[in-house]
Amino acid sequence: MSALICGSMAYDTIMVFKGQFKEHILPDKIHMLNVSFLVPDMRRNFGGCAGNIAYNLKLLGGQGAPMATVGHDFTPYKEWLKQQGIELKYLLPVNSEFTAQAFITTDLDDNQITAFHPGAMMHAHAQSVPTDGSITLGLISPDGRDGMLQHAAEFAAAKIPFIFDPGQGLPMFNGEELLKFVDQATWVTVNEYEGQLLSERTGLTHEQLAQRVEALIVTHGAQGSVIYTKGQQLTIPCAVPAAVNDPTGCGDAYRAGLIYGLMNKLDWQVTGRIASLIGAIKIASYGPQNHRFTRNEFAAAYQQAFSQALVW
Repeated sequence: MSALICGSMAYDTIMVFKGQFKEHILPDKIHMLNVSFLVPDMRRNFGGCAGNIAYNLKLLGGQGAPMATVGHDFTPYKEWLKQQGIELKYLLPVNSEFTAQAFITTDLDDNQITAFHPGAMMHAHAQSVPTDGSITLGLISPDGRDGMLQHAAEFAAAKIPFIFDPGQGLPMFNGEELLKFVDQATWVTVNEYEGQLLSERTGLTHEQLAQRVEALIVTHGAQGSVIYTKGQQLTIPCAVPAAVNDPTGCGDAYRAGLIYGLMNKLDWQVTGRIASLIGAIKIASYGPQNHRFTRNEFAAAYQQAFSQALVW
């Protein structure tokens, strides 16, 4: 079985300002804002939803390929993916664009100012979901708007079950469009805020949305997650992380756990716990693709976190 992970590939440039924004941004001068922050600490990470999910799925031992459009500056990221053994055949270069990238400045109060350049991501619709039988499960994550609409329709037409994971892309769609995504999808996953927005825009409660799919998964950060399926609400506990260093990419790690469980036909209690644990492992590491573990190490961590053996 192989998963096709539709979404963004991006560079995340993270800078740390050794002060507080509030000391430099005057409320009564916001209409004429002109500030500069000295950022002695900077790091550049490989990111983007498709890349992060594929990376975590590979760690778990699953087979998944990212499908994304990338820019002329993608070579370092491409070499990294090769080293990780991640399939590259569905990465389409757009040589006139930069790879999508986020520039994030964080102050000592953990406030963030982010600028996001979509670049090649806006050409996502230039690719189509393969229908040669090589893909058995799909995922729609934040990407170019046209690409998300097109790929969902293609998965549905090809009868390939897929997860709808709107993430930060959810505000791009109105209620009618979101309902169409839900009705085309087999599963839907959102965080607590996205879940509330999804309900507001569609006019449906979580329970009503869950009736239209096989499962609706809602994450609640440190409070764990809830899986609505077949009229039930399954509460999945949060695995306690070794440290809380960087939440960037935790949601993507969680989604990789969902894909792994679905591909291997694990029950929701086990699937949710795998997803919870890999998210906890990620949060202890800086950057979305810098954590590592073996399958034996993951199984041992699962036993410690949930007091039960992992049978996978």
